[in-house]
Amino acid sequence: MKKKRLLRVAVVLVVIGLYLGIATKVEQRRTATPLPNAGSADTRSVPVLPLDEARLLDDVRTLSSASFAGRKTGTDGNRKAQDFVRARFKSLGLMPFGADYAQPFAFTHHSIKGLLLPGRPYKTAFPSATNLIGYFPGVLRPERFIVISAHYDHLGIKNGKLYPGADDNASGVAAMLAIAQWFSVNRPRHSVVFAAFDGEEEGLQGAKAFMAALPFPRSQLALNLNMDMLSHNDSNEIFVAGSRYSPELKPLLAQVALRSTVNIRLGHDRPQWMTGAVEDWTHASDHGPFHDAGVPFLYIGVADHPDYHAPSDTFEHINRAFFGNVAQMLIDLAAQLDQQLDTEVPVATRS
Repeated sequence: MKKKRLLRVAVVLVVIGLYLGIATKVEQRRTATPLPNAGSADTRSVPVLPLDEARLLDDVRTLSSASFAGRKTGTDGNRKAQDFVRARFKSLGLMPFGADYAQPFAFTHHSIKGLLLPGRPYKTAFPSATNLIGYFPGVLRPERFIVISAHYDHLGIKNGKLYPGADDNASGVAAMLAIAQWFSVNRPRHSVVFAAFDGEEEGLQGAKAFMAALPFPRSQLALNLNMDMLSHNDSNEIFVAGSRYSPELKPLLAQVALRSTVNIRLGHDRPQWMTGAVEDWTHASDHGPFHDAGVPFLYIGVADHPDYHAPSDTFEHINRAFFGNVAQMLIDLAAQLDQQLDTEVPVATRS
């Protein structure tokens, strides 16, 4: 009897292994081909306000510099990053919801590793986390909101080593500010919110706090465009996750891809029981709480690289030309979402 049970277990494990292997290959094949794009031609879109690439790169360089000490939530370096984002929001003319851009919140982080590793706490309180939120009111549909987000926190200093977080996620913040600069001149049809979230590295805490205390009615929140890790890829490719949940956005993404030199690949938004070893990024960053609330999202990010969550995630290791092209593509994407939102994502499709 024991041998039969062991045999049944072995058969089940073999079947599971075969299924996961096949699922992985199918998913890799499905996401292998990027959307058709402009190739090597310099056909950058949205020419009304050229991208200020020098400012874009300087924002990444500044936020990932040693003086910001890795921007860990609750630290002086994190507060310095808050001051930086606040000043940029103000210079771009973003309006706050209330007296200030800052939306303080508190949370307690529970670490499973704290149960397993000596000297590591299971519970850590963060009493002074802060999101920074500003917006441009829409000129035609001010009651309908698009949220463009990127987290500004990172890992700080661990065991005496600085984790600069250039790609993760100074790059996302810099791209968000570039989009805000474009909308400061080309005012949006819909209200566009720019959210610099804190506490992402501790479990998407800033996005959770924002969704728990929205500064406008939930029914008016139409879409989240979230950016996390945009500047480090040696293959000129970036992923867009979320179109599986909102397939009506695929034609818009295809239009944007045709005007970009970046290889845009759709994927990482299917459950892993369907995709094997291909990761599901549905809850990988701050778009997760939006998705949980039924809000359509598009998440833009590169695949993991050797510098991910490492002290080597420095400004010197980003791909500067690639990042500039990604930022230009994102400006185009944000502009098209604003222009086409009413036809692409009807209010009644999400609850």
